[in-house]
Amino acid sequence: MRVEPITWDLLAARIAERLREARPAGGGPWLRVGVDGAPAARPGELAGRIGEELRLAGHGVLVVGTDGFLRPASLRYEYGREDPDTYYGGWFDTGALWREVIGPLDTDGDGRVLPDLWDPATDRATRSPRVALPPGGVLLLHGPLLLGHWFPFDLTVHLRLSPAALERRTPQGERWTLPAFARYETEADPEHAADVVVRADDPRRPAWTGLPT
Repeated sequence: MRVEPITWDLLAARIAERLREARPAGGGPWLRVGVDGAPAARPGELAGRIGEELRLAGHGVLVVGTDGFLRPASLRYEYGREDPDTYYGGWFDTGALWREVIGPLDTDGDGRVLPDLWDPATDRATRSPRVALPPGGVLLLHGPLLLGHWFPFDLTVHLRLSPAALERRTPQGERWTLPAFARYETEADPEHAADVVVRADDPRRPAWTGLPT
């Protein structure tokens, strides 16, 4: 896979430019974008940069993190606090993401998205109000393990870390998640599934594959 150096600011600007020209694949009035990456790759930062570029161009934008859609602790920790298989398949409430984030932006949806559902600090529902994304608006959903759930994204971006970089940049207390990301590489093959791949082993010098033609 051929990549070329780029800066984070230019990367966000290029993706935002493509989104300004894009039309939703499903024919609806909203675009849905997935920014996938392990927490160590900081996908939320890139999603935020893209969102800011779009806002400056006058587009409605909603940035949503999957960390606001964790399952309750009783389910996440059913097999212990450091079980990589549960992290892979049971930490994030994908059903709620489909229902509360993806579904409202279907062709027949009302555009009212729930920005978060569960607060892991209090282990209670956040009770956040829905946010109305105007026609022509863009949803930027970011988080880990995004590309294995058949979410109907119009564009997907994968922030890739080599196994060595992922281990190096993951805090010691979170390294129990590494087998989950190894499994993700095997089962979801995000490097080939994503429309755009950003290699981010050195956060100061990202490189990307470019946008799909």
